[in-house]
Amino acid sequence: MTPDSSSLPGVRIRLEPLAVEFDVPRGASLVAGLAARGVEFPCGGTGECGGCSIRVLSGSLPISEADSNIFTPDQLVAGWRLACQTRPDSSSDTPLVLECAQLHTQILADSAVTPTETQSKTSKKIAIDLGTTTIAAQLIDLTTGDVLAVETALNPQAPFGSDVMSRIRAALDGRDLTAPIRAALGHLVARLATGRESQITEVLLVGNTVMHHLFCDLSVEPLSHVPFQSPYLGEQRFTPHDLAWNLPATCTIRFARCIGGFVGSDILAGIVAAGIAQREELSALVDLGTNGEIAIGNRDGIVCASTAAGPAFEAGAIRMGMRAVTGAVSYVALRNDSLHATVIGDVPPRGICGSGLVDAVAAGLRSGAILPNGRIANGTKIFPIVPSVVPPVVLYQSDIRELQLAKAAIAAGFRLLLKRLGAQSSSLRSIHLAGAFGNYVQIDAALRIGLLEAPHNLIHAAGNTALRGAKMLLLAQREPTLPPIRHMSLAADPAFQDEFANCMTFPENL
Repeated sequence: MTPDSSSLPGVRIRLEPLAVEFDVPRGASLVAGLAARGVEFPCGGTGECGGCSIRVLSGSLPISEADSNIFTPDQLVAGWRLACQTRPDSSSDTPLVLECAQLHTQILADSAVTPTETQSKTSKKIAIDLGTTTIAAQLIDLTTGDVLAVETALNPQAPFGSDVMSRIRAALDGRDLTAPIRAALGHLVARLATGRESQITEVLLVGNTVMHHLFCDLSVEPLSHVPFQSPYLGEQRFTPHDLAWNLPATCTIRFARCIGGFVGSDILAGIVAAGIAQREELSALVDLGTNGEIAIGNRDGIVCASTAAGPAFEAGAIRMGMRAVTGAVSYVALRNDSLHATVIGDVPPRGICGSGLVDAVAAGLRSGAILPNGRIANGTKIFPIVPSVVPPVVLYQSDIRELQLAKAAIAAGFRLLLKRLGAQSSSLRSIHLAGAFGNYVQIDAALRIGLLEAPHNLIHAAGNTALRGAKMLLLAQREPTLPPIRHMSLAADPAFQDEFANCMTFPENL
């Protein structure tokens, strides 16, 4: 009788360059083991995007049909495979060694000291920015506003897809996305509170509407279809017992209210952090994350919207895309008609992150290698970025199309919000770029591809405004007075598709 694979010894996996080792049952998927160590699966493990690429350094893995569809024959020979399709079945005593650059990552927090009103000298509070991809949390001293400790992590829901619609589909298919995020945040909070558990009086979470619903165990079904409206947008409160968190029973845990649709409490906090509601002049907040969100207004009123930009700005839908980690091309410049790439960690490049993608396309437009309609000029459907390495780092025609779709969604949404206010981009006095991508993207490149349409001197990186705003909300003794905030559903606006089509091409002669 042949034993089943679960009764056989496991396969030892070693991840380089960090020398991380773990075991998986023979014939079992690598997804759970890699996801627990920070590897993302942008398409939810369907084998369609290539975002979970790994390379076999020692040992062997069979080539799947999905591998053949994604990688060239030379790349397959070099050992490249899709982690989501891999089921190691080796009986060797030596580890299967895999190269996986996604293990290094930087998560944007916020180091600013937040002004505070006089409060208890012994009480501490925790602010959490729960993002689709990353989580950042800080322990705050209520007396000084100082940040006492910082913890960051990757969102453990990543195996279910890199974008919010993939998470929604997974939840509707019966997958549990609530327990993993509650447990992960519980561990993160425990690390922040170590030795000071009795002093924690409040925890405030902010995040987009889908993260709000999944954490709070609310139905995401209303967010799965037009008009993407949910009746569960209000603030949600929990006790530590509700979440099995090791905090005092008297500690209040709140997930701040959402504004509407896919515009969550992260944008509400961002509006507070950017000071939009206090100014007479018109200002804008643009969060260029997995889910693009825009708010424009002043002390008289604010309009906001969410745009389905997809994961292109984080390179999640790009064939050789990766997060801004070691080995990622993060900056591309055109010098003497040649491309010069900067690689994170000063190592050979393995792929390209979101800021590098925007830079590369902007450089291609400047050189004429990419046409305003998005076509690669030489007709090869491949635009080389670093051709001298193996495998070469390139952009495919489909990658450029993904960027066009993402930037068109943002640009169209921005135009429509301005029209709703009866304003133009020349009416703005400042544009705050929030989030990790907004913090690192080159403004010149963003203007060159038409992502933003405003004078350069109005645009600046604002950092993690969601986390900063959460701290400001925590430290204020009363809820700040905000003007009316109107949510505009772009999906229900008949003008959006026309404006979206108009924004698909790249600007000429910039």
